[in-house]
Amino acid sequence: MESQQKFLSFNLGIKDTAVISLQNITEVLQVSLVDICGVPQMPSCVLGAYNWRGEMLWLVDLEEMLGYPPLSHNANFLAKMMAIVLEDDGKCLGVLVRQMMDIEFLDNNQMKAPSAELFSSSISPFLQGYFLNCDERMMFNLDASAIIHSPLWNTHN
Repeated sequence: MESQQKFLSFNLGIKDTAVISLQNITEVLQVSLVDICGVPQMPSCVLGAYNWRGEMLWLVDLEEMLGYPPLSHNANFLAKMMAIVLEDDGKCLGVLVRQMMDIEFLDNNQMKAPSAELFSSSISPFLQGYFLNCDERMMFNLDASAIIHSPLWNTHN
């Protein structure tokens, strides 16, 4: 079986890099804050609903969800935000990220298992593992399915 896979890499927090498999990405789009309809009684990382192709797409601040400071603390962020539309099992979720980086071609056999010592409890449930790039920096491999099906979304009605 082919172990090489394409991933979209993007910034997470000030210095971290994350990747998500392109297999789980439906679209990448630019979103304006005024087009997001806020919804009360939701976790603070949920920015609201967005009209995407005539469907309602929930938009989530991925950094805040994973335990980083909220993106809204960054003034530049509010001008234009990049949303990655994740899909799994017919469900879609938009995750907002600080900055897209590149398409990475990574070997799944090189992925290392996440350990509790390396990662906080807020990010661990959403990690498949991590890769080390050429200069030994970690790239977190996020689990799109775990993000989409997070219990966070079921706790509020």
